[in-house]
Amino acid sequence: MRLFPDGDARGQPNTAAVEHYSRLIERLLDKRIEPVVTLYHWDLPQVLQERYGGWKNDTVVGLFENYAAFCFHTFGSRVRYWLTMHNPYLVAVQGYGTGVHAPGETGGPASSLIVAHNLIRAHAKAWHTYNTHFRPAQKGKVSIVLGSHWVEPQRGQATANNVELCQQSMEAVLGWFANPILGDGDYPASLKIKHGALLPIFSPEEKLWVQETADFFALSFGPNNLRLGRGLVQYGVTVTPDLRRVLDWIKLEYGDPRVLVVEAGWFSEASVGTEDTVAIYLMKRFINQVLQAVKFDGVQVFGYSAWSLVDGFEWNNGFTVRRGLFYIDFSQPNRTRTPKTSAQYYRHVVADNGFPSDKRDKEIRGRFPCDFHWGVADSTLQVHFHPFSPQFTDTHLYSWNLTGDRSLRPVPGVTVNTRRAQCTDYLAIRNHLRLFEPTGASHYRFALNWSLILPQGDLSNVNTEALRYYRCVLTELKKLDVKAAVILYYPTHRAPNLGLPGPLHASGGWLNHSTVEAFQKYAALCYQQLGSWVPYWITINEPNRLVDVYSSAIEKHQAAHNLLLAHAKAWRLYEREHSSQQRALVSLALHADWAEPANPFLDSHTAAAQRFLLFELGRFLDPLLGTRYEEKHSKWDYPQEMKAYLEERAGVMGLRGSPLPNFTDTEREELRGALNFIALNHFTTRLVSPYHPTQASPQQKQPPDHGCLTLSDPTWHSSSQGLALVPWGLRKTLNWVSQRYGRALPIIVSASGIDDQAPVEDKLRQLFLKSYLQEAFKARQLDGVNLQGFYMWKLQDRHVPQFGLFTSTHHRSKAKASVALYKEIISRGGFPEDNTTQACRSNELHEPCSACVWMFKNKALLVFGGCLFITAVMLAALIIFVIVTKRNQTRGRRRGVTRRRRRERVPVCTCPRVKC
Repeated sequence: MRLFPDGDARGQPNTAAVEHYSRLIERLLDKRIEPVVTLYHWDLPQVLQERYGGWKNDTVVGLFENYAAFCFHTFGSRVRYWLTMHNPYLVAVQGYGTGVHAPGETGGPASSLIVAHNLIRAHAKAWHTYNTHFRPAQKGKVSIVLGSHWVEPQRGQATANNVELCQQSMEAVLGWFANPILGDGDYPASLKIKHGALLPIFSPEEKLWVQETADFFALSFGPNNLRLGRGLVQYGVTVTPDLRRVLDWIKLEYGDPRVLVVEAGWFSEASVGTEDTVAIYLMKRFINQVLQAVKFDGVQVFGYSAWSLVDGFEWNNGFTVRRGLFYIDFSQPNRTRTPKTSAQYYRHVVADNGFPSDKRDKEIRGRFPCDFHWGVADSTLQVHFHPFSPQFTDTHLYSWNLTGDRSLRPVPGVTVNTRRAQCTDYLAIRNHLRLFEPTGASHYRFALNWSLILPQGDLSNVNTEALRYYRCVLTELKKLDVKAAVILYYPTHRAPNLGLPGPLHASGGWLNHSTVEAFQKYAALCYQQLGSWVPYWITINEPNRLVDVYSSAIEKHQAAHNLLLAHAKAWRLYEREHSSQQRALVSLALHADWAEPANPFLDSHTAAAQRFLLFELGRFLDPLLGTRYEEKHSKWDYPQEMKAYLEERAGVMGLRGSPLPNFTDTEREELRGALNFIALNHFTTRLVSPYHPTQASPQQKQPPDHGCLTLSDPTWHSSSQGLALVPWGLRKTLNWVSQRYGRALPIIVSASGIDDQAPVEDKLRQLFLKSYLQEAFKARQLDGVNLQGFYMWKLQDRHVPQFGLFTSTHHRSKAKASVALYKEIISRGGFPEDNTTQACRSNELHEPCSACVWMFKNKALLVFGGCLFITAVMLAALIIFVIVTKRNQTRGRRRGVTRRRRRERVPVCTCPRVKC
């Protein structure tokens, strides 16, 4: 329109416009930037719309050919890439079908089909003009920008019918124009069936003339296409922003053409301004998908263009939506232009030519020390009180299969003595702990059930059977030479009681100080009853996650306050009454995911990430350990930065004061140093940004008290539950804790893992295990972190494949592939150069004797053989008894007969001198 306002390129052009474009091209070349010129981006001269009805009239096709020839002639010597028109699908459908875009006509499908037909013919004419008259001298390339969505079957619904629906949806958008131009010269068969006689027809000559009129495939992939695509889907399929799949589809459908992504990007609300953090990650996602298509799928993508350079008028959205890398202040006369953070990010991507390997990914070699804790972590054990053997209570003696029906029948009139229950008779314990041997682990972390041991929350009702069961677990672990790390309180984070005894929860739970005293008494009972077998105690697991269940900020802070005091009282009690004899170490375990600034170009995001860590970790560790940076008088209290932030925020919100409770001097003294080691549960890394009121969701009544929002990088490996695999986040977490609290106390990663839905070949977990342990090793070896243990979460699945190293009991507890990898790393002590086994005494202790292994594997045969042996001995004894009895009886009878006969034969002595 600017070059020829009257639409006729056979007349005189607008000289100012010609000079403007000429200067622009020259400046681009001076800056060593390749000009890629689009002839028509929806700016049809108004006179052509009024005189001919726009693209509905094929007269415009010829006028466009003349316009293209002028541009080729005027600028072509300096332009190597020409695009005839931008996204004709939107012009045909939204311009002439629905009326959303200019010229705003609502002619429906019939009008859209005619317009699309003329747009294709206009492009073909321009291509042939260049090919015949300009290509020999200018040697450029010409294409047309085609827009597309991507549609695929919904999860679990990849039926043949749904796949066909997806194919038809792609053909209805991208194939509509790509099939004639880059395919066989005609419309897809699915469009012919769908539209019938409404669809214009290409003659055989036109098919040959339209076919192959693109020197490369130019693709547009953005929100407009995806919005339109959603109107084309049916049940069972869904639209997703997967640029890689679109590129794969183009390769398969159109003979592996060279592809230029000429438009890819998203939008931000105008209120976001220059801090367009979400746009950074959407850009990263699209560029990463292009890289995957190139590297993994062999798609010939030779270029990518971010859309767009500056903010503009976004059609029916006006200036409320911004898509530029540079923010324009339209209220200023000179339209001030400011680079957004997405522009800074894009500059880095261009400079690096993509995403080069991170130096942090480089592996180092070496071993952990012999006393390193190789552990497996679990939640609360499922307690099964009833032993599998009837020997405890049944006084009957049974005979088996005497009647031939293979049944046990009590022997009448015979009773036997029962015996006291023994730990080895609990089948659940043996079956559970036998899983340890394949892992090679040396430590097992599990939790007691507070509400089971003390149902009333006090000592009025102690469940002695539960305590006996836990003693059995601990004694069996000791027999296996596996050290126990026992959690006193493992919050359930859900109704009805959050893992608390019912009466304690009913009286206010952690909002009531009485729960603190109750926890101390519960801890005292556990120390007394179980402490002889426990080398490591964890008072409370993840109190920083438990506080999230409370709705108001006041309740969150009060609950955290009481949880801290409960831990301190339990720790002091152990130090005072049990430490000298039992010598265990006591701590609490914190959920410790890393917080990375979502936008690395903004100081506000860096501050938000640090604040997030203080609320997550510092809130609990500062009162216990102080920090290396504080003066003595300010130690044993909440972080000063956290207190200042809450006070400032209270002032802004018009509140009386900070909702953070205060510690008394006595409480500070009780908190001081109440940790023997630092236990951290680390799973993933979160991107953190400051909260803005415009970012609040309708369900979110008030912002989080730390004033932060979290998001995830879409290019990170993620599990089905959305946990991102970011190994370097563990190293950063360990360094943050070590730098803030010093290296005196050992640090133990008391739980770490990822969910993997694979039933056996859990490749994601294997990648997690190797990469996270490598980062833990770097933290120890390179950074000097006093790391002394790592526990994998967790031993066994409950029902479906998730975090377990072993499948659930429903799947006969099979070991997953990650078990062998974990054992291999443990046996080598880490990552040694020579991959040899680590020569530690602990390993020798874990090596079972070959005879024991054979006996365990053949225990059924041994029992059966023993029974046969005992039966044979008893039968032999019985036979011997019968034989001896009969022999004795025979001998007795013989002796009686002999005596009678002798009496009969003895003569009567009559001689007085002979003694008879």
